Amino acid sequence: MALDSGTYLSRRLPAGLILLGVGAASALLLAPAGSGGDEPLRVRSGFSVSVYRTLTEAAEGTPSWMHTVLELGSEASVALVALTLVVVWALAVRRGDARTVAGTMTLGLGTVCAYALSEGLKLLVYQERPCRALEDSAAVAPCPSLGDWSFPSNHTTLAVGAAVGLALLRPRLAAFVLPLGLAAAVLRVAVGVHYPHDVLAGSILGASWSAAGLLLLAAPFALVVAPLLARLGLGSPPVPEGGHRLTS
Repeated sequence: MALDSGTYLSRRLPAGLILLGVGAASALLLAPAGSGGDEPLRVRSGFSVSVYRTLTEAAEGTPSWMHTVLELGSEASVALVALTLVVVWALAVRRGDARTVAGTMTLGLGTVCAYALSEGLKLLVYQERPCRALEDSAAVAPCPSLGDWSFPSNHTTLAVGAAVGLALLRPRLAAFVLPLGLAAAVLRVAVGVHYPHDVLAGSILGASWSAAGLLLLAAPFALVVAPLLARLGLGSPPVPEGGHRLTS
């Protein structure tokens, strides 16, 4: 196992850095006008509010048992994507697949970093939850506590980030994980705790940063993981294959 430093520096590194920038910039551009003031921002009009009302009213019109299903689904979809990531990692460790082990580790790291950035943006944007800002909203889930800001959606950042990363790492899983990521985003709006622009920002941030993690760190991490797996009798140590190997 070797890493062509020429390809890494000319393709992977620039592409990864561009994705990081695009994710962060897109999230900032999607922040509503008036963000960052001394008082919490209350978004009460616009296209995002219209879509929010349409989805929440449709959810409210379902039977009461469906309200519980929708609320649990908004949480379960995130948990299922995370569980899939752990299972892929565990199976890769078992068979000594250093590339996949490294890929899942860097995917997890990229998603966690996106989550950390989304937490920082919440404090910067200071946007009130729609279920509190819109007094007549039809939220079917309990409104998060005061001070738990809305923009961007952390759940969506995690779910879509992990789902997109898994789809890139293991394309055969795309048909399973991508709908879960989409469901997490839509359900956060449908149950009434996020605006559409919240989940759109979280989706772009999570997807771009998880993909960037794979581009920037998966191959170098594999060079470290391979000998560790070999010591456990689970894989083979990296063998130079020509070209320029990236060394520390």
